[in-house]
Amino acid sequence: MNIRRNFLMQILCSIIGCALALPASAQGAYPTKPVRIVVPVPPGGGTDYTARLLAEKLGPLLGQPVIVENRPGAAGNLGVQLVATAPADGYTLVMPISSFPTNPSLYKLPFDTVKDFAPVVLAGTLPLILVVSPSVPAKNVGELIALAKAQPGTVNYANSGAGTTAHLAGELFNRMAGVKLASVNYKGGGPAVTDLLGGHVQVYFATVASVLQHIESGRLRALAVTGSSRISELPSVPTVAESGVPGFDVRAWFGLFAPANTPRPIIERLNRELVKILALPEVKDKMAVHGMQPGGGTPESLGTFLVAEIDKWGKVIREAGIRSE
Repeated sequence: MNIRRNFLMQILCSIIGCALALPASAQGAYPTKPVRIVVPVPPGGGTDYTARLLAEKLGPLLGQPVIVENRPGAAGNLGVQLVATAPADGYTLVMPISSFPTNPSLYKLPFDTVKDFAPVVLAGTLPLILVVSPSVPAKNVGELIALAKAQPGTVNYANSGAGTTAHLAGELFNRMAGVKLASVNYKGGGPAVTDLLGGHVQVYFATVASVLQHIESGRLRALAVTGSSRISELPSVPTVAESGVPGFDVRAWFGLFAPANTPRPIIERLNRELVKILALPEVKDKMAVHGMQPGGGTPESLGTFLVAEIDKWGKVIREAGIRSE
């Protein structure tokens, strides 16, 4: 009887052991098929470029193709919603556009920007450049502030659309510098730069790539970088913070997210491989061409950053009375 009981116990233990080993084995095998990164805008632009750059490097490290799929629509919310409702298995990821943390304050969303996603990694940041038309007499941020205070309401700035980083940078500057630059709406950065070059608008918080050639040719004057540090493309241009507006820090950014409840080992694997990729000199060089600075860090640091950005820009949007177009 004891022999039979021991035999049955051995079988039971074996069954339990196999059952416990299955999840670990399944997770260790990830991925067994192509991984998809959804980009919620058409091809081209910083988000799409960053996603494709990382996908190219990530595929060989995972041993499976990593495919970028463009799903534009609804101010970038269509593709994000697709991933929010996708299986939490690590095979569908999303790289939202820079309005990801501002959209909760501008739209009634069919998903929760924080609760419905699992942060993977901060891919990169994109500081803007505060540029002015040569017709503006200000040679630095201090002089621009003095000009705006001396002539309230007469100095204007271009924004590339309601709630865009360029728009919010201008509103944050107004509050932190104690001025009132008048906002002029444009449908995109291209028309804004064109009118800035033509002298029809005076100030613009632009992406580096869109104005660098005009700064170098003297057609535009760079006053400051909006991020927390200077950039290699324009090392002599100070930050807004060191130019008399301490604490000013505005950066567009790109992060990679998975659906909520994606298994932790998968998140950790993706984060580990992507941090390696972002540290590669060739990746840093390719991002620098577009004015971007590589990211990194843990999933938790991205999650904390996202919540802080939602709170920060939500306050600016409410106080400025910004509404979606």
